[in-house]
Amino acid sequence: MLVPADRQVVITGLGVVSPLGNSTQALWEALCSGRSGVARMEDWFPAPGKLGAPAKFNGSIEEFGPLEPELKKAIRKGLKLMCRECQMGVAAAQLALADAGLRPGIYEPERCGVVFGADYMLSEQYDLVPAYQACIDAKQGFDFSRWATQGMTQLSPLWLLKYLPNMPASHVAIYNDLRGPNNSLTLREASANLAVGEAFRTIVRGHAECMLAGATGSRLHPMRALHAVIQEEVAADGTEPSTACKPFDLHRQGMVLGEGAAAVVLEERQAALARGATIYARVAGMGASHVSSRNGVARRRDALAHALSAALREAEVAPERLGHIQAHGLGTQSCDIEESQALHRVLGPAAQRIPVTAAKSYFGNLGAASGLVELIAGVLAMAKGNLFPILNYTTPDPECPIAAVRCGTLADPGHSFANLSVTPQGQASCVIVCRAS
Repeated sequence: MLVPADRQVVITGLGVVSPLGNSTQALWEALCSGRSGVARMEDWFPAPGKLGAPAKFNGSIEEFGPLEPELKKAIRKGLKLMCRECQMGVAAAQLALADAGLRPGIYEPERCGVVFGADYMLSEQYDLVPAYQACIDAKQGFDFSRWATQGMTQLSPLWLLKYLPNMPASHVAIYNDLRGPNNSLTLREASANLAVGEAFRTIVRGHAECMLAGATGSRLHPMRALHAVIQEEVAADGTEPSTACKPFDLHRQGMVLGEGAAAVVLEERQAALARGATIYARVAGMGASHVSSRNGVARRRDALAHALSAALREAEVAPERLGHIQAHGLGTQSCDIEESQALHRVLGPAAQRIPVTAAKSYFGNLGAASGLVELIAGVLAMAKGNLFPILNYTTPDPECPIAAVRCGTLADPGHSFANLSVTPQGQASCVIVCRAS
């Protein structure tokens, strides 16, 4: 889909909840100063070395940004129906809407919508303990026959609503009277770019004038962390937290698990100008691809290459003219090599000179939220005119021959960037963002 000249889509609001802080200023200052958000976690945390990157978020109503009294009352009342991921998502959305200067009454509700990405959400253990205890028999075993009559009755009637991945979009739409297109995407790390891409195309099609695109995720839930340890490459024991995540470095040891949320407000350019909105950047194209073998083995190199090629084509940006890459940069041996190979396949000789940075080196893998926090980091880099380096990148890996942005160097972010994400299953997504003018 080529974007008509009269339907350009611009970014007018930014909101973030992350291990580096809950504002764009805090995020940028941490990226520029080389401050990591990785720390030692609680004793129960199952990841090696107890390493994780928790968001600086405690769920207080003040963390949702400036709110009108009635809206503040409604959100405070609704917090008990939100798990932590939902709360972070709603907070990031409200911060983005406030940053864009959008509030009910200044837009047509039917022309404004929401697309939100999320991970699969798991119940907290304490929510289920009473139900489990009601089913324990005299031999301390679990009696499944008791579940329907004795176990489930111990659950709150609204328990399930806390963990449905479509609830962030629902809450945000209800609180802000956004009656336009509404969708929820659950494709793990690929979700953020796909949410931005769907919102972008909704506006291009003329089905909305304004869309909020968000994503929220966590790899810190004990069961999700355990899944990662069993199935993926996770940073090893004995690692200093701040140096644990080192994408594309020869001595990388695996990813770090984190959590967070982010959101952006997208508007049709003329509508944004008409209301005097601040325009941060322009979304120019998106691409997505899933590639795996017949046995279900992910082929991330191919998926990333296809997604990047499609996004560049839609954005009408020649590969050699791309300003920089916001890489997925997971920090694992296999994924970093495959991503580097994808960049060389699509960009050709330009892959040796186009700057590459990786925000996960500062805060690890935030699940579905990673891609959107990284996109916001790229927008800030273009606005500031300088790229932040890949943290902990000291020894280049010959198998990852990229133009990595290193500490102590200045790199021009250029007039555009590609934001890349990919899942362990081979689902890739990419968004091309350009300067607004």
